Amino acid sequence: MKLKKQVTMCGGAIFCVAVFSLYLMLDRVQHDPARRQNGGGNFPRSQISVLQNRIEQLEQLLEENHQIISHIKDSVLELTDTGAVSPSGQLPFRSANGSWILPFDGRPTFLSVKPQDCQFAQGRRGQTDLQMLDIYSLLKFDNVDGGVWKQGFEILYEPGEWDNEPLQVFVVPHSHNDPGWIKTFDKYYTDQTQHIFNNMLVKLTEDPRRKFIWSEISFFAKWWESADMHKQEAMRKLILGGQLEMVTGGWVMTDEANVHYFAMIDQLIEGHQWLEKNVGVTPRSGWAVDPFGHSATMSYLLKRANLTSMLIQRVHYSIKKHFASSRSLEFMWRQSWDQDSGTDIFCHMMPFYSYDVPHTCGPDPKICCQFDFKRLPGGRVNCPWKVPPRAVVEANVAERAHLLLDQYRKKSKLFRSKVVLIPLGDDFRYDKALEWDQQYLNYQRLFDYMNSHPEMHVQAQFGTLTEYFTAVYKANGVPQGARPPEYPVLSGDFFAYADREDHYWSGYYTSRPFYKSMDRVLESHLRGAEILFSLAVAHARHVGMEGRYPTSDYTLLTDARRTVALFQHHDAITGTAKENVVIDYGNRLLRSLHGLKRVIINAAHFLVMKNKDVYRFYQTEPFLETDDMRATQDSLPQRTLIELDQSGPRYLVLFNPVEQDRLCVVTVLVNSARVRVLTEDGQSLPVQLSAQWSSASQMSAEGFQASFMVRLPALGLAVFHLYDSADTPMTLRSETLLRLSGQGQTAHAVDPLPLRSQTADPQPFYISTQSLTLGFSGTTGLLESIHRKDDPQEVKVQIQFVTYGTRSSKDKSGAYLFLPDGKAKPYSQKEPLVVRVVEGPLFSEVVALYQHFQQTICIHNVPGVDGLSLDVTTMVDIRDQSNKELAMRLVTDIQNDDTFYTDLNGFQMQPRRHFLKLPLQANFYPMPSQAYIQDSQLRLTLHSAQALGVTSLESGQLEVILDRRLMQDDNRGLGQGLKDNKKTANRFRLLLERRSTGNKVVDSGPTSFPSLLSHMTSAILNHEVLALPVLPKKRGIPPLHTFAPLTGALPCDFHVLNLRSIQHQQDTHSPSPYTALILHRKGLDCGLETPNPGFNCTTTEGQLGLSSLFRNLDLQLLQPVSLSLMYSSPPLANDSSVSLEPMEISAFRLKLR
Repeated sequence: MKLKKQVTMCGGAIFCVAVFSLYLMLDRVQHDPARRQNGGGNFPRSQISVLQNRIEQLEQLLEENHQIISHIKDSVLELTDTGAVSPSGQLPFRSANGSWILPFDGRPTFLSVKPQDCQFAQGRRGQTDLQMLDIYSLLKFDNVDGGVWKQGFEILYEPGEWDNEPLQVFVVPHSHNDPGWIKTFDKYYTDQTQHIFNNMLVKLTEDPRRKFIWSEISFFAKWWESADMHKQEAMRKLILGGQLEMVTGGWVMTDEANVHYFAMIDQLIEGHQWLEKNVGVTPRSGWAVDPFGHSATMSYLLKRANLTSMLIQRVHYSIKKHFASSRSLEFMWRQSWDQDSGTDIFCHMMPFYSYDVPHTCGPDPKICCQFDFKRLPGGRVNCPWKVPPRAVVEANVAERAHLLLDQYRKKSKLFRSKVVLIPLGDDFRYDKALEWDQQYLNYQRLFDYMNSHPEMHVQAQFGTLTEYFTAVYKANGVPQGARPPEYPVLSGDFFAYADREDHYWSGYYTSRPFYKSMDRVLESHLRGAEILFSLAVAHARHVGMEGRYPTSDYTLLTDARRTVALFQHHDAITGTAKENVVIDYGNRLLRSLHGLKRVIINAAHFLVMKNKDVYRFYQTEPFLETDDMRATQDSLPQRTLIELDQSGPRYLVLFNPVEQDRLCVVTVLVNSARVRVLTEDGQSLPVQLSAQWSSASQMSAEGFQASFMVRLPALGLAVFHLYDSADTPMTLRSETLLRLSGQGQTAHAVDPLPLRSQTADPQPFYISTQSLTLGFSGTTGLLESIHRKDDPQEVKVQIQFVTYGTRSSKDKSGAYLFLPDGKAKPYSQKEPLVVRVVEGPLFSEVVALYQHFQQTICIHNVPGVDGLSLDVTTMVDIRDQSNKELAMRLVTDIQNDDTFYTDLNGFQMQPRRHFLKLPLQANFYPMPSQAYIQDSQLRLTLHSAQALGVTSLESGQLEVILDRRLMQDDNRGLGQGLKDNKKTANRFRLLLERRSTGNKVVDSGPTSFPSLLSHMTSAILNHEVLALPVLPKKRGIPPLHTFAPLTGALPCDFHVLNLRSIQHQQDTHSPSPYTALILHRKGLDCGLETPNPGFNCTTTEGQLGLSSLFRNLDLQLLQPVSLSLMYSSPPLANDSSVSLEPMEISAFRLKLR
């Protein structure tokens, strides 16, 4: 550290001398008497040449000076090269106003965002024909009876319309298989799905005209693995021959509301990689008939994976009717931030109520049901409209064919081409050989009749989804995937979904929040494990130790990928499966979480070894412990206790999964109050010692929380030493005050931590750091105000808790639906309130302990990102409630009127409006990662570590539903309420930002972007530091060192979405030499004040050099690939830079060693 200071001072001195000499030279040029005598007129030639010489000398001096500065910079960088520079060993002290001043490591950090990187957010967007927010403003959302098509209108046509161009009909048989819903994934497979595949092999082979489509690769892979080679070959032949089409090709048909884009991409890669390896086929068309609303992120990802067309179904019935009436059900779906048409993908929206047979042949379900031949009399399913199907025979074929054609024609009138798509299927259909015969034989008779009667002007056949789309493009005379003439362009999304009346599917945005949270923990672990595993294997290859590294951990990665992928299914993360199925998902999530912790530990072990020669891996003897443990699938994690003793240090490895250096507070659990923390180079760090609590007012004697400030390298591992040592001035104890409101409440302290208690009074109280001062209500103990240090006044930000009930009438809230009994009521506390106020040099927090929740608001006294937002944890337990939903409401003076912003899948922001013409429940939207409100002065963002439902019902408000307990089914097929609530930790970061002067323009229009600080806040919330203690060894611990994988800082608008080892073509249990790097360049709003982020932050107009990005590794291949890695472009030169546009996600195949 001293050497660093000396170099810096020396460098500064040289710099000053150089600048001063430059100044003297300039001064001499200015005061040159030869120049004076010309009276400022023309220079004589001799003087011009003197001046040229002087300018050249000056340039040379500048160049030398630049080299000196660079040399100094390099010297300083060499000293800090490991990236794990510790804050200095000075003591924290209290300022005059009582707030703690923290010694900082003095390492300069800078922020340099290029103006060009800010222009994207302000840029003009091309106008789209259909902007969903405008359509919402336009529609009445009335529910007029449309006749046989209840939610539509009467469709009329002229008999001669098809005389010149016959109607082309593609009947597309399909079977929708949920990987878990009423039954578990395995039970569905055993009972139904395996029979569908076995029958498919036989029945499609019987007639080459028969077609089928399949979507869920999770089921297909399970069947394939148990099938013999002959069956596999027969199935491959059906696929490659075009009789069976794989549509979308994801591991599941993903939910689109609650899922994060990391997992959406990962499940798509998992399905596509499986198909490529086992079948050799690439999906062309997307098929999403059952997700409960549709996100624009999905259309972007399919486009980036090189699909050309897609289909959606569950859209609000009023929007379907509006699109049908203007023949806009087929459109080019464009991202709202796209400045041209690069993100366009052709999309087909199904027009009617459902994807089942009664609602797919045409507008009249009573007629369509008669053509679902599984419902022939004598079967287990019948037609609710009381007219059963009749088998097609010669005597009735003419009448049956004309009746069906009438429906086909009416349906085709809602579209712009004379090609019509008729899906033929439903949930778990075609599981019996009889149904294959019933459907295929009867329909073939109808087709044969239609096609042999030219006066009917129809060509009908079985088809696949892509065959339908191909026919549409051909009819319009355009290439695959291109925009047909006059077809509209749409931007926006399709939330919230209502299938009838005021039945809005906005409850599932929150249902079972425990698992929504666990999913994101698993995703963060998966990403971290992928990155560390890829780096560890590459480094092992680099030093010729591939044989000694446990590459078999790849099977654990594969298992976790598939578990995460399975949980993105639209009845899993949504919280809409039966209780026993939820337990099955939970057990899978927990098993994979344990597996990923093992992968992380094994990779970290190898990477932190200073001398790789002494590296030994023992399967039964892990080198590191996990940071925490979950006893069961439905329990909260417990921190690992680090046992300190006098015999020597315990080592701690910290993993930073974020791609930027990170300055933050880390907390570990230790058994001794006499804890000392040292950096790798032996510097002592200030430690804040705090209590564990066994009850609201009682400290626990089981251990102490030790918090310390660290700077961690990007995507790297840093090593710290923990000692049990005599009292040290560097260990500072938290001061705790209990504010008690009831009689007879007593406080119990644990030595040596100080604890005071007092009777609460209504006066507000405050906690503060160097960046923030928070005000709390003396009565409720909840947040009242935020005062940022540079602001003239405090800002009202009140937190309130409210509850919703459900209707007393027949239709009640359930797992899917939110049907409240009116506006929310304030939460009422029955028991005396306890509020804990903890203050110290590194963090201060207020914990308000209510009967059904406890809220902790913590602020970190750290420069940069970690210290600029409020860490909010709300522990919720409503297991004794009945038909209640608990919500947290933020109340401010921000004048956002009726506009608020929610994210789509953690990828992009979507403006929303609160519409009074819609019922309360229609104004709720998914919030996978953030929501904000803003006016010309301020923006308040609620960042979330789990998906929940959010709204803004009044100007200045933001409200999020935390949990829901519902005692009945809501008639959507589940057959259960939501009664299996858990104690759930909902984690947030609350960020208040001020618009910079001259940037008062508030987003209007279809786009909005988070600030750089907001993006970083989301990253630290979603990717927590993992604290991994090194297990004590009898032989002693070999020397360890910091692992900093990157040679320099990544541009801070780049996010490393994944560094994913690609599977080996032959050996599925080990990785190939190739790795997929998936990058996302974020869109930025630079109009908000940007404080120092605490790390070096620069942007580069989207340029990134990959050849020297990874320290001590050689890049031997750099090849751009499609998002799911199926399509490859020619490799780039290894020293090429890659370039990404704002918002672009791109993938590259790398060979690192």
